[in-house]
Amino acid sequence: MPEFSYTARTLSGENVAGTISAGTKRETLALLAEKSLYPIHVENAEAGQFRLGFKKRVGASVQAATLTQLADLLQNGVPLLSSLEILAEQATHPTMGEVLADIRDQVSEGESLDVAFASHPDVFNELTVSVVRAGSEGAFLEDALKRTADFLELQEQLKNKVVGAMTYPAFLAVAGTIVVVILIVFFVPKFATLFERVEREGGGLPLPTILLLGTSHFLGSYGVFVGGGIAALGVWVWNLIKTPRGRMFVDKWKLRIPLFGQIFLSSALSRFCRILGTLLQNGVPILRALEISSESTGNKVLAEAITASAENISSGDTLSKPLAECGLIPRPIMAMISVAEESNNLDNVLVNVADTIDRKTAQQLDVMVRLIEPIMLLVMGSVILFVMVALLLPVFEMSTTMG
Repeated sequence: MPEFSYTARTLSGENVAGTISAGTKRETLALLAEKSLYPIHVENAEAGQFRLGFKKRVGASVQAATLTQLADLLQNGVPLLSSLEILAEQATHPTMGEVLADIRDQVSEGESLDVAFASHPDVFNELTVSVVRAGSEGAFLEDALKRTADFLELQEQLKNKVVGAMTYPAFLAVAGTIVVVILIVFFVPKFATLFERVEREGGGLPLPTILLLGTSHFLGSYGVFVGGGIAALGVWVWNLIKTPRGRMFVDKWKLRIPLFGQIFLSSALSRFCRILGTLLQNGVPILRALEISSESTGNKVLAEAITASAENISSGDTLSKPLAECGLIPRPIMAMISVAEESNNLDNVLVNVADTIDRKTAQQLDVMVRLIEPIMLLVMGSVILFVMVALLLPVFEMSTTMG
């Protein structure tokens, strides 16, 4: 039987804490009432311990599969509580099994499904919670769950495509850096005796060799401090990015990076259009949909522009006008949004726009990867060539002098 930890107040006004065995949270509350205790906080003790330790992240693919299975069970007439019970027992992902069990308990105690979902923000985001709420209120929960699952699967596919495209260039960068550092720190010092002999015999060292020896000596003597400084700088930048001002600064400059800036903007626009269209399709009010979609763009600059448009809509303006004034959204997309507003077909048009942006972004990303790979190979080859030339030049000069 599950253990529930509780904090309760006695009749004399003192707070007491402990654990109690009960089948559900409702049974726990009843047992506390029998003991003349007023419950302040009650939770599953095992779930609380689990949250304190390592918690395995629930990926979008697991969420999508769970939502699809829940929709199928409901569509085939299985009651909600029984559906949640089945999914919790058959869950292959440990964290999702814990979450579904807790959602089942909350629903069994009279909580609505969207509130139970919202109690696990580390698993279900605002998009999923809002769609579930709209589906429950509008009596189309099964359809809403399937649409959300489709959206999560599509987002995961796009994410995997980007990660897969950048894996090889990232591997080249890391491998190249490691090879160069090993050459400079461990291989170059082996030639120090030879270079000293060349200098003693009156032959000066070439400039590339002097630079290489200086770099090798510096990294050999202060490499640990350099690495520590880079790590500290990385931590400082990471913490700075988490602040609103730092995030705004980074997002603003991300859009100005040559070639990559357009890809970053297109990706943010695609997320905005797809999330907003999905929410509107599922009956979420437009102001709430704009709030959620603005937070999901991944770019603070675009999010502020969307927030401004929401303020104008609340005062009776159209969506397209303030979005066009921000200057971030291309004119063809703004034209489609404007026409869609007039024809009352904004939800479908936004999803179609997102599909178009994703196709174009995938093409741009493919071209970028094709360009990055040879450029990185060229850079690494040039660095290694510089090291080899700097090592061999004194040898050639010494052999010429001896000859």
